[in-house]
Amino acid sequence: MTIFKRFSRVTAMTALALICAASFSLMLWASRSDSAIMDELAHIPAGYGYVHELDYRLNPEHPPLIKALALAPVLFLNPAYPTQTAAWQTEVNGQWDMGYQFLYHAGNDATAIVRTARIMPILITILLIILVYGMAQWMMGDLWALLPAALLAFDPNVLAHGHLVTTDVGAGLGFVLATFFFLRFTEDRSAKNLWLAGLAFGIAQITKFSTPLLVPLFIFFALVLWLRDRATGRRAALAALWRWTWQVAVIFAIGYGIVVYPVYSLFTAHYPTARQAADTSAILTSFATAPTPAGHLCHGMRCLADLDIWMAGHRLTQPIAQYMLGVLMVLQRSDGGNTIYFLGHVVQSGGWIYFPTLYLMKEPLPTLIIVLLAAGLGLWWGAQALRRRGWRSAGRRLLHNHFRAFALFTIVAFYWGYSMHSPLNIGIRHLMPTIPLIFILAALAWKSWIATIDLNSFAAAAWSLAAAAGKYIFLMLLVAWLVLETLFAAPYFISYFNELAGGVWGGYHYVTDSNYDWGQDMLRLQSFVAAHPEIDKIAVDYFGGSNPHYYLGNKEIDWSSSKGNPADQGIHWLAVSVNTLELATQPLVPGEAPPRGPADTYAWLTAIRPPAPGMGNLPTPDYRVGTSIFVYHL
Repeated sequence: MTIFKRFSRVTAMTALALICAASFSLMLWASRSDSAIMDELAHIPAGYGYVHELDYRLNPEHPPLIKALALAPVLFLNPAYPTQTAAWQTEVNGQWDMGYQFLYHAGNDATAIVRTARIMPILITILLIILVYGMAQWMMGDLWALLPAALLAFDPNVLAHGHLVTTDVGAGLGFVLATFFFLRFTEDRSAKNLWLAGLAFGIAQITKFSTPLLVPLFIFFALVLWLRDRATGRRAALAALWRWTWQVAVIFAIGYGIVVYPVYSLFTAHYPTARQAADTSAILTSFATAPTPAGHLCHGMRCLADLDIWMAGHRLTQPIAQYMLGVLMVLQRSDGGNTIYFLGHVVQSGGWIYFPTLYLMKEPLPTLIIVLLAAGLGLWWGAQALRRRGWRSAGRRLLHNHFRAFALFTIVAFYWGYSMHSPLNIGIRHLMPTIPLIFILAALAWKSWIATIDLNSFAAAAWSLAAAAGKYIFLMLLVAWLVLETLFAAPYFISYFNELAGGVWGGYHYVTDSNYDWGQDMLRLQSFVAAHPEIDKIAVDYFGGSNPHYYLGNKEIDWSSSKGNPADQGIHWLAVSVNTLELATQPLVPGEAPPRGPADTYAWLTAIRPPAPGMGNLPTPDYRVGTSIFVYHL
């Protein structure tokens, strides 16, 4: 290793350590400031059931890895786990009730459980940053690999979801891990790399149920590589195709046989087969329209549900049946949508513009400049290549010289296309598997752009070097802007929007739910009430995973729009979640969002506090707790 190479390696490792330390500190701050968000109410009791009971009856629509790792440290707290409640004993997937019982009604310290459970997700996010650096280093060298690592480490959306007990950042880890080792295998098809690719694929499958999309993608990449390198002669070509076929099949077999099956076997060890079969049958009742009548053969997709129910009742196939149940539940859910507030209306889907709009609003402006400029450069270079060489020659050159970049771009394009076509509208967190890959692609483009030096003459070379220096400075300024932007947004990462979309304090005008208000401000409401002794009673209409009565005690009165003005009952304080207000007050899209009654529209509040005209405006509160809870003194 040369002196320069050693210096660049030491410099890069030092910088990476500082980047990870800063990202860890920001997530730790947010994790101790934010209360339990909506999905943690299901994921936390489910994960504890996996590691404490070895029972997978809760939250089967998500794989177990992130939840189990998150709740493993909670074992040291030795909390009471209420297995005698109906949520565990009789309800089918009673995850939400179990969450309330476990956190708020079993005598446990809910705040300690939530904070302890968030330690492992933070470490998993740091692992993702390191993995992205490793993959980028493999593709572009030590120092340039710092760019995608820094973009990821200081991305407010990654920091928002990286400190929560959810599966979104875990999905990013799974996609990057599986893709990295699969691409390494395509360049060195040794037995070692075959096993590593298979194990990485298997780990991806137990992070989130978006990772099965890697199956058609890896098959497609193998076919493209076979066509690219196809040998002359039919016999040789068929032999090469056969080799690719069995090797990709072995990767899938290793993933499912060596990783997925044993992990699911562990967490279904104490899940009675009869109970699992009954639960599976109940959950899949409406899958593909309706159950198959007795004595009839199944048709179409319903056959998958019937097969899963049968497998759930047999011990040998029970683990893979639980995995298959999760896949089917995701397919079933993706056919529908969520009722959300989006761009001035309450909608059920959001349409194909939902995810692109979120990306443009919730990514920081310096990040958007880096990514969009890289995309523009890529389109320009592609157009130039087509003009000079034609599409056949340009395509062959791309696949031979830039297959890694082609593979990453294909994954991003396929995932975004699938997401935009689906009515599922769960927030920018759904794009998390592609965000690290986008940053790597952007860094590749910037490196090529900056490193282009014209050596045709001394003057041209001097101009190129000066231009490269200017580009470097511009890039460093954008990264510095990103770091400062993120620091100023801390610790309100869930509510982050860039300046053009209202910022941290105004993003709710455009979209809510997990993009802005996921219930993260209950601890802040507790502090607010404690700091205002004049509050003897407060009506609370809260959206999230916390229990207001647990934190506010007898001062809290559970409320909703239909109960009218709390002042009529002598309660002069109202705290209401922004998400709840937007869903109650904004116009419905006819035929899409479910209807609501007049009593559910907070008409009495808007009558005494008329909102200003404009998209998503709400009655102006007297106080604002965190970003997401409006407090009115009535």
